[in-house]
Amino acid sequence: MVQTQASQRIGLNDFVAQWRDVRADSLAAFERVGESGWLILGREVQAFEAELASYWRLPLAVGCASGLDAIEIALRALAIAPGDKVLTTPLSAFATSLAIVRAGGVPVFVDVDASGLLDLERAREAILADRAIKFFVPVHLYGHAHDAEHLASVLQLRELQLVEDCAQACGASSRGTPVGALGAAAATSFYPTKNLGCMGDGGALLTASSAIAGEARSLRDYGQTAKYVHARLGMNSRLDELQAAILRSALLPRLPRFTERRQAIADSYRHSIQNAALTLPPVPAGSTSVWHLFPVLVDPGREAFLAHLDRQGIGSGIHYPRLIPDQEAFAGVRFESRDALTRARRFAQSEVSLPIHPYLSDEQVERVIHACNTWVP
Repeated sequence: MVQTQASQRIGLNDFVAQWRDVRADSLAAFERVGESGWLILGREVQAFEAELASYWRLPLAVGCASGLDAIEIALRALAIAPGDKVLTTPLSAFATSLAIVRAGGVPVFVDVDASGLLDLERAREAILADRAIKFFVPVHLYGHAHDAEHLASVLQLRELQLVEDCAQACGASSRGTPVGALGAAAATSFYPTKNLGCMGDGGALLTASSAIAGEARSLRDYGQTAKYVHARLGMNSRLDELQAAILRSALLPRLPRFTERRQAIADSYRHSIQNAALTLPPVPAGSTSVWHLFPVLVDPGREAFLAHLDRQGIGSGIHYPRLIPDQEAFAGVRFESRDALTRARRFAQSEVSLPIHPYLSDEQVERVIHACNTWVP
């Protein structure tokens, strides 16, 4: 039986539709790399790094193997020392804090604000109370941008090394300032679900500092400064030529269209979802958001709401059901929580992510809105 559009399941992502869109350009990129005879750290990586930096409005980009590695490399390039405290959020993908721990840092968690982003006032209090905090890794969660003016004011309290986790916010800005522009370095991910996702794993560090970029290029390639000359203990974290070529030719050129569509879907949801049982977290002040995710809070009744969406043929997700300091892997890890993380726990217990990928049709968006509005707890 042939499914009609109305009966087709709506997924959180649609990689089949994406492949149909990018197939010709991706295959041409594959052919170009194959014909070049150069597969690692060649012209494709260099060209993509330059084009990504231009898109991001930052001078330099350094491709690496993942967003996690990009954060770790940034911290190590900034000379983090074992035991240095790193202020960060408990509500994020585990990679954020895992990178801090792998770099030798001690995560210090503070609560989130009403939008789900790290609460910058609580960050201010923590920084003033503990001079041992030397690094700050906020996450531009859900595709929102932290308030740039507020973030800048926190940085003025005293000298801190800021590494911005921009994995979910490629293209986002706050009052005209792109995410990543305030820090010594920014990190992003090209995991396939990201707004700019590749066909596997990948990531990048962005910076205005040639010294940091140079350190990062060495660290990603075994710590080499020249062939078989190892100046530091590095890692194997190279964005390969094939992923760079596909990103450069098939995906980065489409990113403005992808972003525009995500923003249009978010506008429809925000204007049309009208159900007192669902809370739509506010957009941070000044944020031009790119909507990697569209979160709603369902409290109580999350499981019932997820089941309702499923019956309507609508996929959904939870980001994130367990806070980072509550993860089993952190049982033997040194970390600190500055407060009870009350808001973060509410997000963990009640957040549901609605579909918001750029291949959603208007009819599918209306189906999601109808499902939300007809749910009765």
